[in-house]
Amino acid sequence: MKTRMTELLGITHPIMLAGMAFISLPKLVAAVSNAGGIGMLNSVAYTPDQVREVIKQVKSLTDKPFGVNATLIMPNARENIGIALEEKVPIINYALGKGDWIIKAVHGYGGKVLATVAIEKHARRAEADGADALVVTGHEAAAHGAEVGTLAIIPTIASQTRVPIIAAGGFCDGRGLAAALVLGADGISMGTRFMLTRECEMHEKAKEISLKAGMEDTLCSDKIDGLPGRWLKNPAAVKMAESRPSPFQAVSSAIRIKRMIDVPFYKLLLGGLKQRRVQDLARQALGLKGLQVAIEKGDLETGVLPISQAIGLMKDLPTCKELIERTVAEARECLETVWAKVAS
Repeated sequence: MKTRMTELLGITHPIMLAGMAFISLPKLVAAVSNAGGIGMLNSVAYTPDQVREVIKQVKSLTDKPFGVNATLIMPNARENIGIALEEKVPIINYALGKGDWIIKAVHGYGGKVLATVAIEKHARRAEADGADALVVTGHEAAAHGAEVGTLAIIPTIASQTRVPIIAAGGFCDGRGLAAALVLGADGISMGTRFMLTRECEMHEKAKEISLKAGMEDTLCSDKIDGLPGRWLKNPAAVKMAESRPSPFQAVSSAIRIKRMIDVPFYKLLLGGLKQRRVQDLARQALGLKGLQVAIEKGDLETGVLPISQAIGLMKDLPTCKELIERTVAEARECLETVWAKVAS
Protein backbone atom coordinates (compact mmCIF):
# COMPACT_ATOMS: atom_id res chain seq x y z
CA MET A 1 0.00 0.00 0.00
CA LYS A 2 1.69 3.19 -1.20
CA THR A 3 1.02 6.52 0.51
CA ARG A 4 2.99 9.70 1.19
CA MET A 5 4.10 8.08 4.45
CA THR A 6 5.59 5.00 2.78
CA GLU A 7 7.33 7.12 0.15
CA LEU A 8 8.75 9.53 2.71
CA LEU A 9 10.10 6.86 5.05
CA GLY A 10 11.07 4.24 2.47
CA ILE A 11 8.81 1.52 3.87
CA THR A 12 6.30 -0.93 2.41
CA HIS A 13 3.26 -0.43 4.64
CA PRO A 14 1.89 2.82 6.19
CA ILE A 15 2.09 1.57 9.76
CA MET A 16 4.30 2.82 12.61
CA LEU A 17 5.15 1.39 16.01
CA ALA A 18 4.56 4.05 18.67
CA GLY A 19 7.63 4.79 20.78
CA MET A 20 6.58 3.40 24.19
CA ALA A 21 8.79 3.45 27.29
CA PHE A 22 9.88 -0.05 28.39
CA ILE A 23 7.91 -1.56 25.49
CA SER A 24 9.41 -0.31 22.22
CA LEU A 25 12.62 -2.27 22.70
CA PRO A 26 15.04 -3.44 19.96
CA LYS A 27 13.34 -6.80 19.30
CA LEU A 28 9.92 -5.21 18.74
CA VAL A 29 11.32 -2.24 16.81
CA ALA A 30 13.19 -4.51 14.42
CA ALA A 31 10.22 -6.86 14.00
CA VAL A 32 7.98 -4.00 12.88
CA SER A 33 10.60 -2.64 10.48
CA ASN A 34 11.33 -6.11 9.07
CA ALA A 35 7.60 -6.57 8.47
CA GLY A 36 7.50 -3.48 6.28
CA GLY A 37 6.38 -0.86 8.81
CA ILE A 38 8.50 1.59 10.75
CA GLY A 39 9.78 0.59 14.19
CA MET A 40 10.23 3.39 16.73
CA LEU A 41 12.70 2.94 19.61
CA ASN A 42 11.81 4.78 22.81
CA SER A 43 14.70 6.63 24.50
CA VAL A 44 13.06 7.88 27.71
CA ALA A 45 14.29 5.34 30.25
CA TYR A 46 17.90 5.14 29.08
CA THR A 47 21.21 6.84 29.77
CA PRO A 48 23.09 8.12 26.69
CA ASP A 49 25.41 5.10 26.73
CA GLN A 50 22.41 2.79 26.89
CA VAL A 51 20.74 4.59 23.99
CA ARG A 52 23.81 4.01 21.84
CA GLU A 53 23.79 0.33 22.76
CA VAL A 54 20.10 -0.24 21.99
CA ILE A 55 20.44 1.61 18.68
CA LYS A 56 23.25 -0.77 17.76
CA GLN A 57 21.06 -3.69 18.79
CA VAL A 58 18.32 -2.54 16.41
CA LYS A 59 20.86 -2.14 13.61
CA SER A 60 22.04 -5.71 14.21
CA LEU A 61 18.47 -7.01 13.89
CA THR A 62 17.30 -5.11 10.80
CA ASP A 63 18.64 -3.35 7.75
CA LYS A 64 15.31 -1.56 7.27
CA PRO A 65 14.53 2.04 8.29
CA PHE A 66 13.71 2.62 11.96
CA GLY A 67 13.43 5.59 14.26
CA VAL A 68 14.17 6.89 17.74
CA ASN A 69 11.50 8.66 19.79
CA ALA A 70 12.19 11.36 22.40
CA THR A 71 9.94 13.23 24.83
CA LEU A 72 11.66 16.61 24.97
CA ILE A 73 10.48 17.62 28.44
CA MET A 74 12.45 14.71 29.92
CA PRO A 75 15.78 15.84 31.44
CA ASN A 76 17.84 13.38 29.38
CA ALA A 77 16.16 14.09 26.04
CA ARG A 78 18.81 16.36 24.50
CA GLU A 79 21.66 14.03 25.42
CA ASN A 80 19.87 10.94 24.15
CA ILE A 81 18.85 12.59 20.90
CA GLY A 82 22.45 13.69 20.54
CA ILE A 83 23.49 10.03 20.53
CA ALA A 84 20.83 9.19 17.94
CA LEU A 85 22.17 12.00 15.77
CA GLU A 86 25.71 10.69 16.10
CA GLU A 87 24.45 7.25 15.06
CA LYS A 88 22.64 8.86 12.12
CA VAL A 89 19.35 7.14 12.92
CA PRO A 90 17.19 7.44 9.77
CA ILE A 91 14.11 8.82 11.53
CA ILE A 92 13.72 10.90 14.68
CA ASN A 93 10.32 11.37 16.32
CA TYR A 94 10.02 14.09 18.96
CA ALA A 95 7.15 15.16 21.19
CA LEU A 96 6.35 17.78 23.84
CA GLY A 97 8.88 20.42 22.86
CA LYS A 98 10.36 22.53 20.09
CA GLY A 99 12.35 20.40 17.68
CA ASP A 100 13.88 22.87 15.20
CA TRP A 101 17.41 21.96 16.33
CA ILE A 102 16.66 18.27 15.77
CA ILE A 103 15.24 18.93 12.32
CA LYS A 104 18.33 20.88 11.25
CA ALA A 105 20.70 18.16 12.45
CA VAL A 106 18.74 15.24 10.98
CA HIS A 107 18.32 16.93 7.62
CA GLY A 108 22.08 17.44 7.65
CA TYR A 109 22.65 13.72 7.14
CA GLY A 110 19.56 13.07 5.02
CA GLY A 111 17.24 11.71 7.70
CA LYS A 112 13.59 12.47 8.36
CA VAL A 113 11.85 14.02 11.37
CA LEU A 114 8.37 13.26 12.67
CA ALA A 115 6.76 15.68 15.14
CA THR A 116 4.09 14.29 17.45
CA VAL A 117 1.30 16.80 18.09
CA ALA A 118 -2.17 16.78 19.62
CA ILE A 119 -3.38 20.33 18.94
CA GLU A 120 -3.58 22.55 15.87
CA LYS A 121 -1.07 25.24 16.79
CA HIS A 122 1.63 22.68 17.54
CA ALA A 123 1.03 21.06 14.14
CA ARG A 124 1.44 24.38 12.36
CA ARG A 125 4.56 25.22 14.37
CA ALA A 126 6.19 21.85 13.65
CA GLU A 127 5.53 22.21 9.94
CA ALA A 128 6.98 25.72 9.98
CA ASP A 129 10.08 24.40 11.75
CA GLY A 130 10.58 21.92 8.91
CA ALA A 131 9.22 18.64 10.24
CA ASP A 132 8.82 16.10 7.42
CA ALA A 133 5.60 14.60 8.81
CA LEU A 134 3.24 14.89 11.75
CA VAL A 135 2.12 12.15 14.11
CA VAL A 136 -1.31 13.47 15.13
CA THR A 137 -2.63 12.01 18.37
CA GLY A 138 -6.33 11.81 19.19
CA HIS A 139 -7.97 11.50 22.61
CA GLU A 140 -8.48 7.74 22.21
CA ALA A 141 -4.74 7.11 22.43
CA ALA A 142 -2.90 5.41 25.25
CA ALA A 143 -0.69 7.63 27.41
CA HIS A 144 -0.41 11.28 26.40
CA GLY A 145 -2.83 13.27 24.28
CA ALA A 146 -5.18 16.22 24.33
CA GLU A 147 -8.96 16.49 24.48
CA VAL A 148 -9.91 16.27 20.79
CA GLY A 149 -10.79 12.86 19.33
CA THR A 150 -9.21 11.34 16.25
CA LEU A 151 -12.32 11.81 14.11
CA ALA A 152 -12.01 15.58 14.49
CA ILE A 153 -8.28 16.23 14.90
CA ILE A 154 -7.07 14.34 11.81
CA PRO A 155 -9.16 16.14 9.14
CA THR A 156 -8.67 19.47 10.92
CA ILE A 157 -4.89 19.29 10.81
CA ALA A 158 -4.91 17.66 7.37
CA SER A 159 -6.76 20.71 6.03
CA GLN A 160 -4.21 23.11 7.55
CA THR A 161 -0.91 21.43 6.71
CA ARG A 162 0.81 20.01 3.65
CA VAL A 163 3.12 17.41 5.14
CA PRO A 164 2.15 13.73 5.52
CA ILE A 165 0.11 12.81 8.60
CA ILE A 166 0.40 9.66 10.65
CA ALA A 167 -2.77 9.20 12.69
CA ALA A 168 -2.46 7.94 16.27
CA GLY A 169 -5.11 7.14 18.83
CA GLY A 170 -7.51 4.19 18.70
CA PHE A 171 -6.00 2.37 15.70
CA CYS A 172 -5.61 -1.39 15.85
CA ASP A 173 -6.85 -2.96 12.60
CA GLY A 174 -7.59 -2.50 8.91
CA ARG A 175 -10.84 -0.67 9.55
CA GLY A 176 -8.89 1.92 11.47
CA LEU A 177 -6.26 2.26 8.75
CA ALA A 178 -8.96 2.70 6.11
CA ALA A 179 -10.72 5.30 8.24
CA ALA A 180 -7.47 7.20 8.81
CA LEU A 181 -6.79 7.36 5.07
CA VAL A 182 -10.30 8.66 4.41
CA LEU A 183 -9.91 11.29 7.14
CA GLY A 184 -6.82 12.67 5.41
CA ALA A 185 -3.97 10.78 7.05
CA ASP A 186 -1.26 8.90 5.16
CA GLY A 187 -0.86 6.06 7.64
CA ILE A 188 -1.30 5.09 11.27
CA SER A 189 0.71 4.65 14.44
CA MET A 190 -0.23 1.78 16.76
CA GLY A 191 0.97 1.36 20.33
CA THR A 192 -1.36 -0.86 22.33
CA ARG A 193 -1.91 -3.18 19.36
CA PHE A 194 1.85 -3.79 18.95
CA MET A 195 2.14 -4.16 22.72
CA LEU A 196 -0.03 -7.25 22.28
CA THR A 197 2.20 -9.09 19.82
CA ARG A 198 4.53 -12.04 20.27
CA GLU A 199 7.68 -9.98 19.78
CA CYS A 200 6.75 -7.51 22.51
CA GLU A 201 8.66 -8.37 25.68
CA MET A 202 6.01 -7.11 28.07
CA HIS A 203 5.24 -9.59 30.86
CA GLU A 204 2.75 -12.27 29.81
CA LYS A 205 0.53 -11.52 32.80
CA ALA A 206 0.19 -7.89 31.68
CA LYS A 207 -0.68 -9.09 28.18
CA GLU A 208 -3.29 -11.47 29.56
CA ILE A 209 -4.94 -8.76 31.66
CA SER A 210 -4.90 -6.34 28.73
CA LEU A 211 -6.61 -8.81 26.41
CA LYS A 212 -9.47 -9.13 28.89
CA ALA A 213 -10.01 -5.35 29.09
CA GLY A 214 -12.77 -3.51 27.24
CA MET A 215 -13.02 -0.01 25.84
CA GLU A 216 -14.55 1.24 29.10
CA ASP A 217 -11.68 -0.12 31.19
CA THR A 218 -9.49 2.96 30.77
CA LEU A 219 -9.26 6.25 32.61
CA CYS A 220 -7.84 9.65 31.69
CA SER A 221 -5.86 11.60 34.27
CA ASP A 222 -3.08 14.17 34.49
CA LYS A 223 -2.12 12.95 37.96
CA ILE A 224 -0.55 9.58 37.15
CA ASP A 225 2.65 10.88 35.58
CA GLY A 226 1.97 14.63 35.60
CA LEU A 227 0.62 14.87 32.04
CA PRO A 228 -2.86 14.20 30.65
CA GLY A 229 -3.01 10.58 29.58
CA ARG A 230 -5.06 7.41 29.22
CA TRP A 231 -4.35 4.36 31.38
CA LEU A 232 -5.74 0.95 32.21
CA LYS A 233 -8.30 1.41 34.97
CA ASN A 234 -6.61 -0.78 37.56
CA PRO A 235 -6.26 -0.22 41.34
CA ALA A 236 -2.89 1.53 41.12
CA ALA A 237 -4.02 3.95 38.40
CA VAL A 238 -7.22 4.82 40.26
CA LYS A 239 -5.25 5.45 43.46
CA MET A 240 -2.63 7.59 41.72
CA ALA A 241 -5.32 9.58 39.91
CA GLU A 242 -6.79 10.53 43.29
CA SER A 243 -3.49 11.16 45.10
CA ARG A 244 -1.57 14.34 45.85
CA PRO A 245 2.20 13.74 46.12
CA SER A 246 4.08 15.71 48.79
CA PRO A 247 7.23 17.82 48.27
CA PHE A 248 9.15 15.04 50.02
CA GLN A 249 7.91 12.57 47.42
CA ALA A 250 9.05 14.97 44.70
CA VAL A 251 12.63 14.90 45.97
CA SER A 252 12.70 11.14 46.59
CA SER A 253 11.10 10.53 43.21
CA ALA A 254 13.65 12.79 41.52
CA ILE A 255 16.41 10.67 43.07
CA ARG A 256 14.74 7.58 41.60
CA ILE A 257 14.70 9.11 38.12
CA LYS A 258 18.34 10.17 38.51
CA ARG A 259 19.35 6.59 39.21
CA MET A 260 17.44 5.39 36.16
CA ILE A 261 18.64 7.86 33.54
CA ASP A 262 21.88 9.12 35.14
CA VAL A 263 21.51 12.90 34.91
CA PRO A 264 22.92 15.39 37.44
CA PHE A 265 20.49 15.87 40.29
CA TYR A 266 20.50 19.67 40.01
CA LYS A 267 19.61 19.44 36.32
CA LEU A 268 16.84 16.99 37.00
CA LEU A 269 15.30 19.05 39.78
CA LEU A 270 15.70 22.49 38.19
CA GLY A 271 14.61 21.26 34.79
CA GLY A 272 11.62 19.47 36.24
CA LEU A 273 10.55 22.48 38.25
CA LYS A 274 10.96 24.77 35.24
CA GLN A 275 8.70 22.60 33.11
CA ARG A 276 6.25 21.44 35.77
CA ARG A 277 5.14 21.82 39.37
CA VAL A 278 6.78 19.99 42.27
CA GLN A 279 3.88 17.56 42.45
CA ASP A 280 4.13 16.83 38.75
CA LEU A 281 7.82 16.04 39.11
CA ALA A 282 6.90 13.47 41.74
CA ARG A 283 4.16 12.05 39.52
CA GLN A 284 6.61 11.75 36.64
CA ALA A 285 8.88 9.49 38.68
CA LEU A 286 6.07 7.54 40.28
CA GLY A 287 4.50 7.02 36.86
CA LEU A 288 7.77 5.72 35.40
CA LYS A 289 8.22 3.34 38.32
CA GLY A 290 4.63 2.09 38.02
CA LEU A 291 5.03 1.64 34.28
CA GLN A 292 8.24 -0.34 34.69
CA VAL A 293 6.84 -2.81 37.24
CA ALA A 294 3.69 -3.36 35.18
CA ILE A 295 5.60 -4.10 31.99
CA GLU A 296 8.58 -5.99 33.35
CA LYS A 297 6.91 -7.87 36.22
CA GLY A 298 3.26 -7.98 35.17
CA ASP A 299 2.36 -6.24 38.44
CA LEU A 300 -0.90 -4.43 37.85
CA GLU A 301 -1.70 -4.09 41.53
CA THR A 302 1.01 -1.48 42.08
CA GLY A 303 1.91 -0.79 38.44
CA VAL A 304 0.20 1.29 35.73
CA LEU A 305 -0.18 0.65 32.01
CA PRO A 306 -1.02 3.04 29.16
CA ILE A 307 -3.95 1.60 27.20
CA SER A 308 -5.83 2.76 24.10
CA GLN A 309 -9.63 2.93 24.07
CA ALA A 310 -9.42 0.42 21.22
CA ILE A 311 -8.25 -2.27 23.65
CA GLY A 312 -11.67 -3.94 23.47
CA LEU A 313 -11.04 -4.79 19.80
CA MET A 314 -7.85 -6.72 20.51
CA LYS A 315 -8.37 -10.44 21.05
CA ASP A 316 -5.13 -12.17 20.01
CA LEU A 317 -1.32 -12.09 20.08
CA PRO A 318 -0.14 -12.18 16.47
CA THR A 319 3.40 -11.69 15.24
CA CYS A 320 4.19 -8.20 13.96
CA LYS A 321 4.33 -9.54 10.41
CA GLU A 322 0.92 -11.19 10.76
CA LEU A 323 -0.56 -8.04 12.29
CA ILE A 324 0.77 -5.66 9.66
CA GLU A 325 -0.18 -7.85 6.70
CA ARG A 326 -3.64 -8.48 8.16
CA THR A 327 -4.18 -4.78 8.82
CA VAL A 328 -3.24 -3.75 5.30
CA ALA A 329 -5.38 -6.51 3.73
CA GLU A 330 -8.38 -5.52 5.87
CA ALA A 331 -7.92 -1.87 4.94
CA ARG A 332 -7.90 -2.66 1.24
CA GLU A 333 -11.01 -4.80 1.62
CA CYS A 334 -12.81 -2.08 3.61
CA LEU A 335 -12.01 0.59 1.06
CA GLU A 336 -13.10 -1.63 -1.84
CA THR A 337 -16.33 -2.56 -0.03
CA VAL A 338 -17.20 1.03 0.72
CA TRP A 339 -16.41 2.10 -2.85
CA ALA A 340 -18.63 -0.68 -4.16
CA LYS A 341 -21.47 0.54 -1.94
CA VAL A 342 -21.29 4.18 -2.98
CA ALA A 343 -20.61 3.40 -6.66
CA SER A 344 -23.61 1.09 -7.07
